[in-house]
Amino acid sequence: MSTYRLKNLLSPRSVALVGASPRQGSVGRAILNNIRKAQFKGEFGLVNPRYSEIDGVAAVGSIAKLAFVPELVVLTAPARLIAGLVDEAGRSGAAGAVIVSAGLGQGPDSLADAAERAARKYGMRLIGPNCLGIMMPGVGLNASFSAHMPASGNLALISQSGAIAAGMVDWGAQRAIGFSGIVSIGDQLDVDIADLLDYFALDEATQAILLYVEAIGDARKFMSAARAAARVKPVFVVKSGRMAQGAKAAATHTGALAGADAVYEAAFQRAGILRVSDLRQLFDCAETLGRVKAASGKRLAILTNGGGLGVLAVDRLVELGGVPAGLSPAIHEKLDAVLPPTWSKSNPVDIIGDADPARYAAALQVLLADAGNDAVLVMNVQTAIARADEIAATVTGVVRKYRAEHRLSPKPVLAVWVGADHSISALLSSAGIPNYPTEDDAVRGFMHLVCHRELVEALARVPPAMPDEFAPDAAAASRIVAAAMADGRQWLDPIEVKGLLDAYGIDVVPTFAAVDADEAVAHATALFAQGSTVVLKIMSRDILHKSDVGGVVLNLTSADAVRKAAVEILARARSLQPEARIEGVMVQAMVVRAKARELIVGLADDPTFGTVVVFGRGGTAVEIINDKALALPPLDLQLARSLIERTRVSRLLPAYRDVPAVKKDAVAMVLVKLAQMAADIPEIRGLDINPLLADEKGVLAVDARVAVGRVDRKFRGAGPANFAVRPYPSQWQRHIEVKDGWRALVRPIRPEDEPLIHEMLRHVTIQDVRLRFFAPMKEFSHEFIARLTQLDYARAMAFVALDEATGELVGVVRIHSDSIYQSGEYAILLRSDVKGRGLGWALMQLIIEYARSEGLKVISGDVLADNTTMLEMCRSLGFDVAPDPADHDIYNVRLAL
Repeated sequence: MSTYRLKNLLSPRSVALVGASPRQGSVGRAILNNIRKAQFKGEFGLVNPRYSEIDGVAAVGSIAKLAFVPELVVLTAPARLIAGLVDEAGRSGAAGAVIVSAGLGQGPDSLADAAERAARKYGMRLIGPNCLGIMMPGVGLNASFSAHMPASGNLALISQSGAIAAGMVDWGAQRAIGFSGIVSIGDQLDVDIADLLDYFALDEATQAILLYVEAIGDARKFMSAARAAARVKPVFVVKSGRMAQGAKAAATHTGALAGADAVYEAAFQRAGILRVSDLRQLFDCAETLGRVKAASGKRLAILTNGGGLGVLAVDRLVELGGVPAGLSPAIHEKLDAVLPPTWSKSNPVDIIGDADPARYAAALQVLLADAGNDAVLVMNVQTAIARADEIAATVTGVVRKYRAEHRLSPKPVLAVWVGADHSISALLSSAGIPNYPTEDDAVRGFMHLVCHRELVEALARVPPAMPDEFAPDAAAASRIVAAAMADGRQWLDPIEVKGLLDAYGIDVVPTFAAVDADEAVAHATALFAQGSTVVLKIMSRDILHKSDVGGVVLNLTSADAVRKAAVEILARARSLQPEARIEGVMVQAMVVRAKARELIVGLADDPTFGTVVVFGRGGTAVEIINDKALALPPLDLQLARSLIERTRVSRLLPAYRDVPAVKKDAVAMVLVKLAQMAADIPEIRGLDINPLLADEKGVLAVDARVAVGRVDRKFRGAGPANFAVRPYPSQWQRHIEVKDGWRALVRPIRPEDEPLIHEMLRHVTIQDVRLRFFAPMKEFSHEFIARLTQLDYARAMAFVALDEATGELVGVVRIHSDSIYQSGEYAILLRSDVKGRGLGWALMQLIIEYARSEGLKVISGDVLADNTTMLEMCRSLGFDVAPDPADHDIYNVRLAL
C-alpha cells in the first residue's frame, strides 16, 4: 500500500540527523535544536564527519558508525551528497529519510533522480527534498526548522509549502489547537499528498486532515486516496493559483470554460474534499474541526445578547446555504419560562443586552435539548452590565455538562465573544468550544461542518442504474474518429460530428454538407419540402467560431435566398480569412423552439486531471456569462444531476410562468453519454455542443465541434488513459463454474453491495473472521463496510462472487497496490458454508490475472500461522511462504508475477 513504511518515518523509534552544523542560523543547527527541545524519546544520533560533537551532542563520521540502526534519517547535507547518504542509510537498514536539503533538481540524471534510485534499492521512503521537515507531536519529534513545535492534537496538516506549515504551527499555538502531525512534502520525490492522505486517514489520532496544495502530480492516485480519506474523516484544502488563466487560448468554448482552477474545483468536489479559499478559512476549519464533529444537519440556533449581531449571523447563514432553526411552540414555552418578556420570540434568540450568566445558561440549556436544531452558536457583545468572562465561564460549564450527558453524539456548540481578550478565547478553547472573532467566521465554521457531511453523503450514495435504452454504437463512433486522424485532421467535419453524436443517441439537427451554392440549394429544397426553414453555416476546419466571419445566416425560406446567402458566406469567409481552407457550407433545418433553454455541454482536456465534462448556459456569449460547472467522468445520472445543479441556469430548467419544465433527465442523460463517449474514445480531445436546446420535448444539438488527436497515457494502470477516476470495470465480469457444477457470477464490487456484504458476514464464523481480519470482530459498522465496497478501481480492486441460483454473495477477494504500482497486497474471505468447493482457488486465480493485467510485479499478503488452508493454497499457486521475522504468528506470502 502507499502507506508502506510511513509509520517508520512518522512514528520512528530511532532518528539520525545527518549534516547538522555548529553554525548558528544554519538549517542543520535549527533542526538539531528542535529535536532536542521536543524531547524525542527514542534513540537519537548525530552524523557529521567534520565534528566530534555539536552543542554537546556527540557526532560520528558516518551512518554506519552509529550505535544503532536509525529508522529515520534526516538529511540537511549539501545536495551533491544526498544520493550517497541515502544509499548509505539504506545499506544500514534505515526505513526512510526526510531530505530537507534543496537544489537536487528534477528529471532524469538529476541529483534527485540518483537519490530516488538509491532509495528504491532498499525499499526506503523519502519525504522531500526541499522541505521544512516533519513535526509529529505524538512521538515528540520535531525534525524541522520551524520556529515552534506544535501542541499534540487531532489535526493533520499536509503542505506543499514549508512557510504555510510553519505559519499553521504559530497559529495553532495562539489558538490552543494541536496537531497529530505536520508534514512539509517539498518536491514529493517519493512520498506525496496521496500517500499521506492514506496514512492519516488510518491514523486513530487524526480527526481531520488539512491540505495546502499548489499542484497535483499523479491525479489518479490523488483522487483515489482523497476519496478514501474523505469517507472516514473531513479533508479540507486550500489551493493556490486560483486566478491562473491557463485556458485563454483554448480552441473550444468548453476548453475556454474549463480553466485549470475550475478543474481542480471539480476534482475536489468529486473527491469529497471541501475547498476553502484562503488560509483564514483553513484556520477556521482547523478551529472548528479541532474541537467538534460534524453537525447532523444544517439548522443552526443562535443565542445572543445583541439583536443586530444575531441578524447579521442569520443573513450570512442563509447566504451560505444554512437554515435558521425554527422554534417549536414547546420550545417557545420553555424559553418564555426562563427569559424576560422582551426576548426576541424567534431565532436568533436575543436575550437582551443586560443578560447575565444565569440567563445565558438557562437559554442555552433549552436550545441544547431542542431536537429542532443541529448546532448552537452562542454570541456575546460585552456590556458594562454583565462581565463577559463570567458569562463565558458559565457557558463552558453548561457545554461540558451537556457533552458528558451526550457522549455519543453531542451537537456542536460554537461561540463568538466580540472584542474579547485572549483569556476568554483561551477559556472557551480549553472547553473544546470553537470560537471566532466575528459572526461571519463562526457561521462559515458551522457551514464547513455541514458541507463536509453533504460531500461524504454524496460519496456514500448508491448510484442509480443506467437506462436500458442507452446502447451506444462505440465501434461506429471510433471509426469516424480514426478516419479523421488517418487523414491528418484535428477536427471532425459537420457530417462526422453528426455521425458521432448519432452513435451515442444524442439528437442533432438534420445537417448536410454542400461544396457550393448549387449543392446548398439542393439540400435546402429537400428540407423546404419537409416544412422547415433553413440555416447556412460556413464549413471550414480553420474557422472555429463561425459568427466571427459572419458565417451564419438564419431563417432562409426559398431557393433564391439560399443561393444568395451561400455565395455571400463563402465570399465573406475567403475575404476575412484568406488563409483558411473553405470546404463549403452546412445546410441545416432551422429549429424554432421558442421556449427552449440554450445550454452548452462538452468535453475538455486538462493536463493534470485528463478529460472533464462541462455544463453551463450556452449561446454566443457563453464565455462572458461564464455560468458553468465541471465534473470528472465517469458520470452516472446522479452525478450528472449534481453537475447541473451547480449552475445558475439550472434554475431555468423547471417550469416557470407559461414555460414548461425541461423533460426530466434529458440534459443529464446527454452528459452521461458524453462521459461514456470520452471513455470509449479517448482520442476525442475536445467537444462542445452549443447550443443544446432543451425543453419539454427533450434536447436537440444545434451546433457542435469535435477536436481529435493522439492521446498520451496520463495515468498508470488500466482503464481509460484520460480519466483520473476510473470507470466501473465491467469487462471483468464473468461466470465461473467450480466443483459439482456450482456456478457463480463474479464481478467488480459496487457501492450498492453493502447490504450483501452484511448478509454474507452473518454466514462467516468468528474463527474465519479472525483469520481474515486478524481479530475476532463481532460487529461491522456501515463506515467499515463502506470502505470495503466504495472503491474507485484505481489502486484497489475487489471482486465479489454471487451464487447464480440464489443471488447471495458468497465470496470477496481484493487487492491494493503500493504507492509506486509495483506490488499489491491481497485478502480473501468466503462464506464459511461454501468453503472447500473450489471458489477460493478460482478467486485467487482471478486476482492474480487482474494484477498481471495492471502491470504489478508482485502479489503479497500476511496469513495467520493457523490458517493452514490458505497457506497450502498459496504454496499450490506458487507463492513463496516464509515466517514473518517480527511476528511468529504470521506468515508472509509472496508471488512474483
